[in-house]
Amino acid sequence: MSAEYATFGLAPAMRAGGVLANGDYQVHRDFVDFIVDGRPLLFQLSDLDAVSPLASDVPPAIFTAHVRSLLLEADAPLPGGRYVIYGCPECENLACGAVTAAIEADGTDFVWRDFAWQTDEHADLELNGYHGIGPFRFHGTEYRAALASLLDRAPAGGRRRVLLIGARVALLAKLAAALRTIGIGADITRDAEGVPADELRSYGAVAFGRAISAEERAAVRAAFERAGVEVAYVDGLAPIVPLLVAQIEHALDRSPLQQRRLTRLVAADGEAGVEVTSPCRVRLTAYRLDRLYRTHTHEVFDGVLEAGRHRIALDARAVKGESFVVARTSGSVLVEAMAR
Repeated sequence: MSAEYATFGLAPAMRAGGVLANGDYQVHRDFVDFIVDGRPLLFQLSDLDAVSPLASDVPPAIFTAHVRSLLLEADAPLPGGRYVIYGCPECENLACGAVTAAIEADGTDFVWRDFAWQTDEHADLELNGYHGIGPFRFHGTEYRAALASLLDRAPAGGRRRVLLIGARVALLAKLAAALRTIGIGADITRDAEGVPADELRSYGAVAFGRAISAEERAAVRAAFERAGVEVAYVDGLAPIVPLLVAQIEHALDRSPLQQRRLTRLVAADGEAGVEVTSPCRVRLTAYRLDRLYRTHTHEVFDGVLEAGRHRIALDARAVKGESFVVARTSGSVLVEAMAR
């Protein structure tokens, strides 16, 4: 069988949730991605919004079944020895479309070949095949070790709960509701005094409102340090729910920096500087507060960017006064205040 050897690995990845400019919600998903020759395989599939079957929010028995399936310890779920590699992040229904591949053993090696976009039980390789991807031959020892390691620990994803600390209870309630809608747990408090260590260990991030003093922030940090918990801290930029959700999404991203698609955002002088590591769709949204503290939202860019650094001019009306820019791809999100 003709296929070049490739390295195989796994790494935590995220499908970034959020509150979009049109009011829609995008669900947060943590999953394990396949790393082929040092790069996420997902990045080779154009701008695909999808997750692998190895998601942290599937029941443990199903997660284990997916792992054993990829190890060829169970029958293929689709005809022709085909397996789902990436599926819809919202419903995981094959009818929404999925990337599939034939997986087979060749001696001690494992081979992934004939990648295709599939919407029913049978793949049309001529019409919907990914002809520039694969086949990949993986050394059996490396392949088995990577997947078997998932059976010895909990599914990837970390702690998807956030502790919200602020003075504006109504705003915090709206933020907590938005986070829960996209799949992130949220609790509200004014401080962490007296919270049991076991409960603190359930949080992956702490978000502070602008009214929380430096002393109060230090006390919260000390509580987490005493509990031996390392969390991400978010300093809320403004009382704007979609903006705060984006900040928290970024804080919860546990994927390795070198394997992220969106790596840089700078906002200054009416421009946004964006850097991406592979071709992908990038959406830029500007939020600003006027003198009456009303929120104004502007979609300022939505398009596919090639790998590299890009400078994007922003509508002056969208970024005047106190304003902020959110850059989003399917897998990550960055936030910056507009510098003057």
